[in-house]
Amino acid sequence: MRKHRLVTRDFLRIFDLVSTQGTNTEGVRELSGIRAWNDYDGYTCWLSYKDLDVTLMFHGNLEVRCEHDDTMNEFYALCESMSLVDSSAE
Repeated sequence: MRKHRLVTRDFLRIFDLVSTQGTNTEGVRELSGIRAWNDYDGYTCWLSYKDLDVTLMFHGNLEVRCEHDDTMNEFYALCESMSLVDSSAE
């Protein structure tokens, strides 16, 4: 069971941090196991962490795929530790 809900704004914050502070390897940035990359025009961005894949699309469309709830909980805790999500909002 997933304990946390992330919204587009949260994923955009995560993308921004990883893409600005992460290590660049062949066009993909990585920070603390979270990978971020985008297409050539920036209209579509992706995040990945273990079996979690997030697609951020133009006009705020969002698609999240995750096979295991534990991965989503780990991802949330990691983002919370980097002060990227507000746990008091729950």
